[in-house]
Amino acid sequence: MAFRPLVLALVAAAALVAAEPEEQAVRALVDRYAAARDTAEPDPAAIRALFTEDADQLVSSGEWRRGREALVPGMMRSSQTNSGDRTIAVETVRFVRPDAAIADARYVIAARDGAPERNMWSTFFVVRTDGGWRISAIRNMKPAP
Repeated sequence: MAFRPLVLALVAAAALVAAEPEEQAVRALVDRYAAARDTAEPDPAAIRALFTEDADQLVSSGEWRRGREALVPGMMRSSQTNSGDRTIAVETVRFVRPDAAIADARYVIAARDGAPERNMWSTFFVVRTDGGWRISAIRNMKPAP
């Protein structure tokens, strides 16, 4: 019986070590999304490849974008309308299943052309597919004043 706590601790440690590469893969996916959006001319094909076909997004204005084919044009319009350098920094990743995770990130659009800096939160729901990790949903939120 004295070994039981040790065995449980070793099992927990092994699970953390195994989850680390998956967490890094989730963080890398969000980084690829941020990089694809934060270019002078965003590439629709590069953005589209990061999402599941049925992905959706709720943007901070309250607009819903449903389906990958609606997301990409909406993101392209948003990039033009909300100019400024985008920074998306993942703060936490929580796995709800081995093939699904929630990544919470601070989302900042730096001030440009007289527009004020926008500070938001983004939550990414990601799933592992045969083609690797893909974004299934994004929720962008402005903190309450």
